[in-house]
Amino acid sequence: MNLVAVVVAVAVFGGSARADDARDYIDDAKLFYRVVACGGSDPLPATVDAAVVDKHCAEMAKRYLDFTAKYAKPAEEFFSKVRPAKLPTTVVYPFGGGDLASALVTYPDAREITTISLEHAGDPTRLAKLDKRALRSSLADYRNAIEGLLALHDSTSENMRKLEVGGIPGQLSFHVTGMTAMGFEPVSLKFFKLEDDGTIHYYTQAEIDALAPKKAHKIKEAWVDTDFSQAFSNMELTFRKAGDPKAPLIVHRHIAWNLGDKAFKGSALEKHLLAKGKVAAMTKAASYLLWASYFSGIRDYLLANMVWMASDSTGIPPRNAKKAGFSQTTYGTFTGAFLEDAGKETGEAMVKLWQGQPRRKLPFRYGYPDIDKHVHLMITAPDEKKDPKK
Repeated sequence: MNLVAVVVAVAVFGGSARADDARDYIDDAKLFYRVVACGGSDPLPATVDAAVVDKHCAEMAKRYLDFTAKYAKPAEEFFSKVRPAKLPTTVVYPFGGGDLASALVTYPDAREITTISLEHAGDPTRLAKLDKRALRSSLADYRNAIEGLLALHDSTSENMRKLEVGGIPGQLSFHVTGMTAMGFEPVSLKFFKLEDDGTIHYYTQAEIDALAPKKAHKIKEAWVDTDFSQAFSNMELTFRKAGDPKAPLIVHRHIAWNLGDKAFKGSALEKHLLAKGKVAAMTKAASYLLWASYFSGIRDYLLANMVWMASDSTGIPPRNAKKAGFSQTTYGTFTGAFLEDAGKETGEAMVKLWQGQPRRKLPFRYGYPDIDKHVHLMITAPDEKKDPKK
């Protein structure tokens, strides 16, 4: 092996790069903020067609207004009344692909947010290289995909899969959009991997260059491969309130991982999450995976480490919550699972849970509707009559 190869190998596989050593893609993040998410008013680069962006942003403005009126404002008001004081400012959102906005709505005091899903973050450098025709087409694809997130407040798996390739990757664009919708601006964008012990290894430019030929492949058989480097699988987006340089920084990390037991138990991700200590949690539109026996690892992690959780019916099953010392408070109406292949036993337990409590109004959709299109939500919190550790 020649000297250059040795240096590259050490850079990619040896040591642990710190955040200070990381390649920061803040210029690309700002371009996504301005062009894709329509944030701020900075002049567009000469290489970006202004007419295409102006038309796109006119459409996005309408969607932001609708998102704010129908979801963000009523949800913020709701959570301000039910959320206890002094929750952890660290939030974990399993199955939270693309949905940074809901984390910010649910936990406005969060300072660290981790979303986890099958989707990879995406290459931030392609947007700047799109010509007029490609930009128009890519923005149209993005608007079609983001519609569910802004109008229904969750994204379908199909929309997520579509943006695993192309000039405007889904996770990066969705998270920047969610940040923008809630009034924030980007401060830095870095990419990383998890070491075996769960610590973060930030990628340097040399490491990213070395990984360029290696594509990020699907991490579950039923998913799709990407067309970008595996270096762009996990992202760290730091942001703050737009226009306020003194505002506190919020760190959002999106991690591409299969949360099934075989991939999660004993993994670097499990160790990474455990190192966070007590957390606030949430999930919604999660395909009822937390009901399944083969997702027991992430379910057990939540029950052992969360102090409060907001979810739709795809959250923690009642039997598991009760056994761990939690109580569950229901809102809206639930008469059955939205998906036909959800577990029958847990579905019946959920129906019984809602039927056993007074009907509490819910003025917005939070994840899936039920089988009869009712909106619903539940809060899982420690039972005041029982220590959740016993």
